[in-house]
Amino acid sequence: MTDTAASPTSDMTPEEMAAACQSKPQAEHAWLTRLVGEWTFDAECFMGPDQPPMKHAGTETVRAVGDLWIIGEGEGDMPGGGSASMRLTLGYDPAKNCFVGNWVGSMMTCMFVYTGALDADKRTLTLDTEGPSFSDPTKTAKYRETMEIVDDNHRIFRSSTPGPDGQWMTFMTAHYHRKK
Repeated sequence: MTDTAASPTSDMTPEEMAAACQSKPQAEHAWLTRLVGEWTFDAECFMGPDQPPMKHAGTETVRAVGDLWIIGEGEGDMPGGGSASMRLTLGYDPAKNCFVGNWVGSMMTCMFVYTGALDADKRTLTLDTEGPSFSDPTKTAKYRETMEIVDDNHRIFRSSTPGPDGQWMTFMTAHYHRKK
């Protein structure tokens, strides 16, 4: 049995098809390219109100995928010991009018899927996502992650989750410094 329905591209010339598949970079894509490079990071993670912060460090290489996407590949030690690999993909979708992406880490089975926006001064990208709850891994929780560009050689990444009062509480802060 064959499908006789016409393809949505069947009436397009090859040139029209190529034009339809080519996205034009926006200002938001240019913002992402500021993250491209080799970075080191030092982070603090707060595991509970009566516990001291745990420190960890690592490296990240951020590459451009054309003019529209970036991929960050991180390696580092885990709070409390062990090592981890992380992968971040970010782009901007003009049709959705938001940044889109995902993050995976070797330490968990959850893929965090992001949507987000730049703040008014274009220094901080806020990404919203859901993932496993710290208090009950059988449930999900909301998370908010921010990437603040301090200058061309320093950026700050923060992870937050709503507290009991609904206000966002930062539980992890990482300072990234461009390798010289």
